[in-house]
Amino acid sequence: MEKYGVNQLREMFLKYFESKGCLRMKSFSLVPHNDDSLLIINSGMAPLKPYFTGQEIPPRKRVTTCQKCIRTGDLENVGKTARHGTFFEMLGNFSFGDYFKKEAIPWAWEFLTEVVGLDADRLYPSVYVDDQEAWDLWHDKMGIAPERIFRFGKEDNFWEHGSGPCGPCSEIYYDRGEKYGCGKPGCTVGCECDRYMEVWNIVFSQFNNDGHGNYSDLIQKNIDTGMGLERLAVAVQGVDSIFDVDTLQALRDEVCTISGTKYHTSDKDDVAIRVITDHARSVTFMISDGIMPSNEGRGYVLRRLLRRADRYGKLLGIEGPFMKQLAEAVIEGSKDGYPELEEKKNFILNVVEQEEGKFEKTINQGLGMLTEAEERIRREEGSELSGSDAFRLYDTFGFPLDLTREILAEKDITVDEKGFDAEMKEQKDKARSARKKSNYMGADATVYEQLDAGVNTEFTGYGDHLTETGKVVALCELHTEEEDAENTVAEALSDGMTGAVITDRTPFYGTMGGQVGDIGTIESEGGSFEVRETLHVAGSKIAHIGVMTRGMFRTGDTVTLKVDAQNRMATCRNHSATHLLQKALREVLGTHVEQAGSYQDPQRTRFDFSHFKPMTADEIRRVEDMVNEKITAGLPVTTDVMGLEEARKTGAMALFGEKYGEKVRVVKMGDFSTELCGGTHVSNTSQIGQFKILSESGVAAGVRRIEAITGANVRKYYDGLEKELDEAASLLKATPETLSEHIRKMQEDLKSLRSENESLKSREAREQLGDISDRIKEIAGVRYLGASVDNVDMNGLRELGDQMKAKYNAGVILLLSARDGKVSLMAMASDEAAAKGAHAGNLVKAIAGLVGGGGGGRPNMAQAGGKDPAGIPRALEEAENVLRGQIR
Repeated sequence: MEKYGVNQLREMFLKYFESKGCLRMKSFSLVPHNDDSLLIINSGMAPLKPYFTGQEIPPRKRVTTCQKCIRTGDLENVGKTARHGTFFEMLGNFSFGDYFKKEAIPWAWEFLTEVVGLDADRLYPSVYVDDQEAWDLWHDKMGIAPERIFRFGKEDNFWEHGSGPCGPCSEIYYDRGEKYGCGKPGCTVGCECDRYMEVWNIVFSQFNNDGHGNYSDLIQKNIDTGMGLERLAVAVQGVDSIFDVDTLQALRDEVCTISGTKYHTSDKDDVAIRVITDHARSVTFMISDGIMPSNEGRGYVLRRLLRRADRYGKLLGIEGPFMKQLAEAVIEGSKDGYPELEEKKNFILNVVEQEEGKFEKTINQGLGMLTEAEERIRREEGSELSGSDAFRLYDTFGFPLDLTREILAEKDITVDEKGFDAEMKEQKDKARSARKKSNYMGADATVYEQLDAGVNTEFTGYGDHLTETGKVVALCELHTEEEDAENTVAEALSDGMTGAVITDRTPFYGTMGGQVGDIGTIESEGGSFEVRETLHVAGSKIAHIGVMTRGMFRTGDTVTLKVDAQNRMATCRNHSATHLLQKALREVLGTHVEQAGSYQDPQRTRFDFSHFKPMTADEIRRVEDMVNEKITAGLPVTTDVMGLEEARKTGAMALFGEKYGEKVRVVKMGDFSTELCGGTHVSNTSQIGQFKILSESGVAAGVRRIEAITGANVRKYYDGLEKELDEAASLLKATPETLSEHIRKMQEDLKSLRSENESLKSREAREQLGDISDRIKEIAGVRYLGASVDNVDMNGLRELGDQMKAKYNAGVILLLSARDGKVSLMAMASDEAAAKGAHAGNLVKAIAGLVGGGGGGRPNMAQAGGKDPAGIPRALEEAENVLRGQIR
């Protein structure tokens, strides 16, 4: 097979579908046209939506394009893996009510096998599980063996987005060979490893979804085909990733030349090289379509990508501007397919040069400060940049919060955005700009910045080491927002004062990685301090925040620090159970489950994870049973400290929010779970005691949340349920064992009583009316009955009306009732009366105002409500006039 280049493959695809009667259309701009739902074009189909929806008539019913696209939804992964990129080209062939499955499937196969020359034995089609038509075409027409055709469910092989056109799809996978596989016995099409790569996706848009899960056939069936050009090139050229195909490799080599580095010699450098390679393409194409750098919208995306690339260039040691040179390389490599790049070359290069120069002036010092902050957080094994630090970067160095967040996310460090917002609000509030205060439990970060940068705290509290002797190296007096005083560095804390005690050594765990900090006491000969919270603060300091309960502490005092063992153990139970929970979720739901957030305190554990639908009751039970099984098994919990690369080789999973330095802690629970984690844990899973899932819910798109409890909290939970059960049983004079039967009997009795009540109400209403035959009037040849009854609801009026209609053969019936100060109106008209012009809806509408209300309905049946019972007699009188006017 010839290893065609990217530019060759693009042309081959477009020419092939031109031969099938498709109109070749230029790539649309990355700026969506008349489509507010998109910020930037992100798929081949996106600019063609008006043709699919019928808003516009396509220039031809058959179209083919190679569309430039940008996606930044997983920006944090770009560079870290060789799979992800922000810029890509999407090959597409489309049918707007013209050809369908029997053409689209053979054409896809013919192009891949005969035009491009891919080995047919390495191609595997997939179809939607219920799409027998597509399966038959692959098997009967194309001759693909049944075992080579894969059926997948709605999640994988059915395209829909809310209401509107939708349908099944058929994908074609390419087997790249065993060296790209995971090595598992069951590795096949659909595996998450890199062996079987999807290269082609044909969407058969044949249904319409009404938005409520009801599907009907479309009159005009459409074809939407998508194939990533870079992915196709990976298969054709037999390379490892999109960054190795010819055009990207040329650009990648240019990055290496500029930086003096080599690809595949350093993982860290490789990430930077891939980021710059990808972002240079995005930046160049965005500017060519008129997108200019700014602080909002598309311009912000551009600025963010350029600055991200420039920052990675600095990590590679590149001095001075370099993106202009790379933009030139992008233009040179892609101008054959996109001649507008050459036409706008000077404009593109000028914008890149100016924006890069602006970055150098406003961000360089901020990058230096951020590097220091990263190192500080690494030393203290932290996971979050304080809102105060983030605000300093923004306010002093013009460092955008989004860039701060992006850079730190690459190192598993988050930003306290609420803290940042609070600082921003504080700055805008001039009346309070002279000082920043906060609840002492949140601790004003600025007070700690006044401390000696050389002061740090060594954490010694892993395992059962919960007592430590340390030296007080700093003290701070803290105040709540209600107190009219500033947080200050102090030489001493005395009885009753709220403050922070910082020591050179501590067994207290500071809040980090989702695990809340310890509580306990600090004692000396001269005083006692109640620790209510433990936090990581500026530098590698750990602050014990709380209240002096006796005597005084001075800087330099020797103290004994004692962690509350019961509180620590309760937190450890929840944290260790979280490890078991994540593993159990992956076992039950699949390996797509990844941690998206976690929180553990002594009362509970909260775990957020990636999953795209609610868990079933059976799945929840299986997960809970699996965790409890591992607890009962008494698995040893061991912790080893090793290098990051060595840890990765053990298969250890990273936990949310952790920051990894050269040495990491690997926590193993038997052979079941292996995680990278800096938190504290039980020594054996049996110490967890019990595990109970309290709830499973959705917190964001594709993110589910489980809340659970362990240990003694499970017993408390069941004690509470038992108490509630006993109270409920007592109220019904039953026992817990017979409570269900009593409730069922009560429901039956209630149903019977309701039926009896309705019958009584109906009889009462009839008795109120009595013999009303003498009230029947004939109006213009239509028998009419109008009456009022007291204390009858709308259901009663309808039932009474049906009875009166049948008994007196009335053509039109109007009933009104006053109840609880409100009025109900109900009118009925027979088909014969309606044929003569009677209209119940218009009748009610005309008189409802007389009782202070409104309403209407159909010709045969109508109802209304009002607020003025005094108007009932007048409404009955007027009804006769209205009806008289209706009859023709």
